[in-house]
Amino acid sequence: MSVLNDVPPVFLQLLADRNGKPAGLVLGTGVTAAAALPDDEMQALAAQFPCYVRASLESADAWLEAGWLVLPEEQTLRTDTVFDKAAMAPGISLVEGDWPLAPPAKAVGAQAASRALALQLVQLVTNDADTHEIEALLRRDPTLSYHLLKLVNSLGMGSSRRVSSFSQAILILGRQQLRRWLNLMLFSAREGDIRSPMLLARVAVRAQALELLARETGLGKAQQEQAFMTGMFSLLGVLFGMPLDEVLAPLTISEAVQQALLAKQGELGELLALLEAGERGDFAAVAGRLEALQLEPSDFNRVVAEAHVWMIGVATDKAGPPNA
Repeated sequence: MSVLNDVPPVFLQLLADRNGKPAGLVLGTGVTAAAALPDDEMQALAAQFPCYVRASLESADAWLEAGWLVLPEEQTLRTDTVFDKAAMAPGISLVEGDWPLAPPAKAVGAQAASRALALQLVQLVTNDADTHEIEALLRRDPTLSYHLLKLVNSLGMGSSRRVSSFSQAILILGRQQLRRWLNLMLFSAREGDIRSPMLLARVAVRAQALELLARETGLGKAQQEQAFMTGMFSLLGVLFGMPLDEVLAPLTISEAVQQALLAKQGELGELLALLEAGERGDFAAVAGRLEALQLEPSDFNRVVAEAHVWMIGVATDKAGPPNA
């Protein structure tokens, strides 16, 4: 890897286009100067998706040589509140900021009903309900039904025959992958919610990064799966515009996941707090948490890159089956 010995942790921030869809990544603010050089994973990431550095970064030239681009500041708007395309200047092509975390507009009609059904499906699968109960609820949402059958009929599922029934689809996909897919579908584009594509991208990064970090810290397979679930559930409160504890109340989830989500406690809570510090650009906190977890910054940076590669597949509908 083309890095110096003293490698600092880095994180990436999502950029949207004028329509609110993922359009690029920018190296997070707060990265510490010249020691931050791109490694192989960061170079590979730039080959798949537009990746930017700010011109003010001391090591910007090294990133440009690795295929990254200079962020066009004059074409970039930052907003942490409501995304308003109509109010944007004509020259704006990229939007950064925490606007996807702003409270949602009040859901009405089909949008509210569809998202409520999706959450009911998540509850059923999380609570290990009977397949017939899950199938009955799937029949009430044509969009979810269509995407489920599309998924299991894809080449990635390795099935030699077409699947036409929900029970068969659930059997082929398996409960664990069905749960992951439903969690992603909760955040997928919904008419009337401009935040959906960026929330899906953010939650995909969190889920995949948490699972990879759990593996890096030596946690077992079951805990790695819990880490993925922690990431997926961590933005449900933002999605629904409700306190997270209220959204989680109907779900039967492990104590470890619940403590991580609601109190940032336990091993999973520490990993979630680490990721959130990276999202905020608080690299002093990231470095401190990495030291406490006995994780090398270079390993953290590799996880960040791998999680964003996986997110690109999810956000652009190229990820295939929702496995890690």
